[in-house]
Amino acid sequence: MLTEQLKGVIVPVVTPFTEEGELDTGSFRRVVQTLMDQRAHGIVINGTTGECLTVRPEEVRLLMENALEARGERTFPILIGTGSNDTAEAVSLTKQAQALGADGALVVTPYYNRPSKQGVMEHYRRVADAGLPVVAYHIPHRTGLELTSGDIAAILGIEGVAGIKESTGGVRNFIELSGHTDKALLCGDDLYFFAALCCGASGAMMASANMYTGRFVEVYEQFSRGCWPEAREKFDKLVPLIGLLFAEPNPSPVKWMMKQTGLLLSDRVRLPMMPVSEGLERKLAELLTCNRQ
Repeated sequence: MLTEQLKGVIVPVVTPFTEEGELDTGSFRRVVQTLMDQRAHGIVINGTTGECLTVRPEEVRLLMENALEARGERTFPILIGTGSNDTAEAVSLTKQAQALGADGALVVTPYYNRPSKQGVMEHYRRVADAGLPVVAYHIPHRTGLELTSGDIAAILGIEGVAGIKESTGGVRNFIELSGHTDKALLCGDDLYFFAALCCGASGAMMASANMYTGRFVEVYEQFSRGCWPEAREKFDKLVPLIGLLFAEPNPSPVKWMMKQTGLLLSDRVRLPMMPVSEGLERKLAELLTCNRQ
């Protein structure tokens, strides 16, 4: 059951492009292999960090094929982002993800059209009926739609929904949901990773964990062993990194860092995303230098 695998550090992986803006499958395989080597607990392809709105269906297929080849026989859940504000489109994308061999689908709440709570529930029911386990994605500052913990509990009660990625910029929903559901509660706000674990989260989906993945995994492992002060200490050391990676729109900062460390050949993003500013480059370079010492 996917719910049992949705724990620890799950990484919404970047989509690498060449300098000409084409898909770079070689860099992608290198990134996926590195994430597995550093003990990540799973990945999401075609999420927000993967620039899902500018990645074509054929490119998603190529990414999934390469991820499956890199995974081999290992137990390593691979999810694909299939969200849309058109329910029929979300259902179709989820069926395609299942056909590609995905273990689950990350499905954002419908954005822009601002449906009623009943509409959101029906949206998730129909997507879950496609047959692939669904992780709901609640991120109000991107969608313009905020759910209560009661709304989230109702979504988690839908058969076929395996968990939720919760990104409301706090821990209240973890506090109110923990102990009241057996579904996965995943933190989607990197800065709240440690706090969310303390409040009942089973893990996190974090863009920051594309870099120094093993350090994020160590936070989770220490916490899981009950070594909370040690986990907090390790997380505190990651806070400056998280701050800089979200100082400008994601994923430009993390792609820039990944290029500097050799994980990517290019930090190219697709418009309307833009490369990082020179000022942020300097700060990121300083952080890299400190981490090498």
